[in-house]
Amino acid sequence: MNRRAYFYLCVTTFLWGGNSVAGKLAIGHVSPMMLTTLRWLIAVVIIIAFMTPQIRRDWAQIKAHWLLLFLYGAAGFTLFNALLYTAVGYTSVINVVLEQAGIPMLIFVMNFALFRTPASPAQLVGFGVTLLGVLVTSAHGDLTSLLELEFNFGDTLMLMACLVYAVYTVALRWKPVMHWQSFIAAPALGALISSLPLLWWEASAGRAILPDATGWAIVLYAAIFPSLMSQVLWVRGVELIGPNRAGLFINAIPVFGMLLSIVLVGETFQPFHFVAIGLVLSGIAIAEWGRPKPV
Repeated sequence: MNRRAYFYLCVTTFLWGGNSVAGKLAIGHVSPMMLTTLRWLIAVVIIIAFMTPQIRRDWAQIKAHWLLLFLYGAAGFTLFNALLYTAVGYTSVINVVLEQAGIPMLIFVMNFALFRTPASPAQLVGFGVTLLGVLVTSAHGDLTSLLELEFNFGDTLMLMACLVYAVYTVALRWKPVMHWQSFIAAPALGALISSLPLLWWEASAGRAILPDATGWAIVLYAAIFPSLMSQVLWVRGVELIGPNRAGLFINAIPVFGMLLSIVLVGETFQPFHFVAIGLVLSGIAIAEWGRPKPV
């Protein structure tokens, strides 16, 4: 079970690292709310084409929990990504992926405050080690350069996005029991519906940009991978090992984001990348080794 959860969560954070890079690449090719809406429109079309039989079987459960499922989609799917895609228009990808490292700590704090979920000393040490790996990645091996990072409107938006996703992850404890296809389908529809007012606002302000060829490629990537595949794997990972343990894997996003930047943008792979990856993986291993044992 643990091995499956680790695999699901590693793939998820890899795709999310790509989502941050895609958001930056989208600038000038498709506007943030247009990207958010189109990705969920395509995702819903795919869901209808392939998942309708299972949705019909779970329809009674979906109707019984429709509001919760809608809120999952509106918050975890639409609002988080709308804030992220807007944030990268004002700040750097480095800042965006660095700030996502705050999500695990928010999950720890919320779980303790609301449910008194314990965190062992080893888990706190593991969190610190993974955070150090994130800082090494973001600082390109020179931690003193972090002092030069500028905090602006985009950073504020990204911190709001982190808070939204932490709430969403903690709230998954109330996820109704149903097939994963039905669970992803209902919030996806909620994400599409909740994205429409944001698109209307963007268009009314004269900021909407229809996708060009590059924009459509980004939309398709976001629709298939971060929208569908990663959300299914994330929910399954949280289901298998819980939000505290799963949340720690979010610290792998900056590492994957940096690696994808190297591949897609042409940055050079440096020795500090090895150090950062080692720290992130070691921190996760320490936290997993020292997690509170079931009573």
